[in-house]
Amino acid sequence: MKIVVLKFGGTSVGTTNKIKKVAEIIASYKKKNFKVIVVSSAMGGVTNELIKKSLEISDNYSDTEHDVLVSAGEQMACSLIAGRLIHRGFKSRSWLSWQLPIITVGRHKNSRINKINKNKIMKYLNEGGIPIVTGFQGINYENRITTIGRGGSDASAIMFAKFFKAERCVIYTDVEGVYTTDPNKLKKAKKIKVISYEEMLEMASLGAKVMQPVSIQDARLNRIDIEVKSSFKKKSGTLITKRSKIINNKIVTGITSTQNDSKVSLIGVKDKPGVAASIFKPLSKNLINVDMVVQNISANGKDTDLTFTVKTEDLNKTKKAIQENKYINYRKLMFEKGVSKISVIGVGMITTPGVTFRMFQALANKKINIQVISTSEIKISVLIDTKNTKKALIALHKEFKLDNKK
Repeated sequence: MKIVVLKFGGTSVGTTNKIKKVAEIIASYKKKNFKVIVVSSAMGGVTNELIKKSLEISDNYSDTEHDVLVSAGEQMACSLIAGRLIHRGFKSRSWLSWQLPIITVGRHKNSRINKINKNKIMKYLNEGGIPIVTGFQGINYENRITTIGRGGSDASAIMFAKFFKAERCVIYTDVEGVYTTDPNKLKKAKKIKVISYEEMLEMASLGAKVMQPVSIQDARLNRIDIEVKSSFKKKSGTLITKRSKIINNKIVTGITSTQNDSKVSLIGVKDKPGVAASIFKPLSKNLINVDMVVQNISANGKDTDLTFTVKTEDLNKTKKAIQENKYINYRKLMFEKGVSKISVIGVGMITTPGVTFRMFQALANKKINIQVISTSEIKISVLIDTKNTKKALIALHKEFKLDNKK
């Protein structure tokens, strides 16, 4: 049985006219003799509207009721897609997460899919039907509706591909695929034909908004190939697959940038075991995500300077958590808004010397100062002044020959 999982994002199902086009895409797979499972997001903007209503009701809206509320968006979209397919003469129906069920574990608003009961969907597929399933949600072992984080419909689609051993998993969105950098920031950005899970995971976690990082990790762990393509243009997309399948002479695959980072520096912290843990423990408790971390030891070996970055919206919470922390001593606390993280990513960096020098030299040539540096096996990230972001993207895109056609 050739099963394909098709996922449609909020922009793809944003209007009834777009839903009609989605139905045509689904029909095209059916005509190619695929057994089609469709996973849909809510119509664009609907989830945000529902969240807005919850905030008008309460500034401390219940997490359990939040999940019940926001899951309504996918129910609407799925019904409309199924309704259009029925109109076109196909056998189709919508399925809500609890009707299968899709079992999740973890906290409300951020659960993970643990199991999908296949029986009903398999029976329906064998009868020639096209199931349209709500993404982004499931039910827990207490029989309460849960959601799996914003962008979670991607994760839903990947888990369906896993449990149903699908031949393909196609993520339909409003862009033609994954680009070397954000095409809205740089017109010379090129579509990437094939990218590894590792590269895509780095790009997603560093600011590329095509897919949710958790979804990429799920695909990598389960070795599920993903194709990302546009619902609006009949063009090939980007294949996300394992590294061994990729023949690529590019050292760097893509470049990402962030816009809303802030830098926090603690000067003159006593250098002793456990001090870093003491600093970051209250931040963790306040659900503040700490990113780039750099520690410098003073010449006397007694003091250290610690610098890290957080999202700007978390800066006030961070400041309060540090100032109220009685377990740390420091001479000075400094904050700086208006910084951006620029990252170059590519598996080719593993076997190619000189990438770090080329990156730093390209930025130096444009008189861009580097404030913080962070590296991994396939990534180099630097922190720079936000006003230099576009200049840095242009310089690095050119330096690593990403302007060239692939």
